[in-house]
Amino acid sequence: ILGLAFGVAAVDLIAEGRFDRMVAWQNRQVVDVPIADACAQYQAVDPDDTLVRTARGLGICLGD
Repeated sequence: ILGLAFGVAAVDLIAEGRFDRMVAWQNRQVVDVPIADACAQYQAVDPDDTLVRTARGLGICLGD
């Protein structure tokens, strides 16, 4: 469901001519933010985090 919500928001941005933005999840809402702002606030993911271990346990590939 989250992926669908992101997709709809991304298509809406394109339809509105709002480029150089990305969709994100903040405060339980899908929002759009400037890509430059998102890149400036880099946050590393701890590979030992509970959610990461849960995802791997479910067979979700995280790209590594």
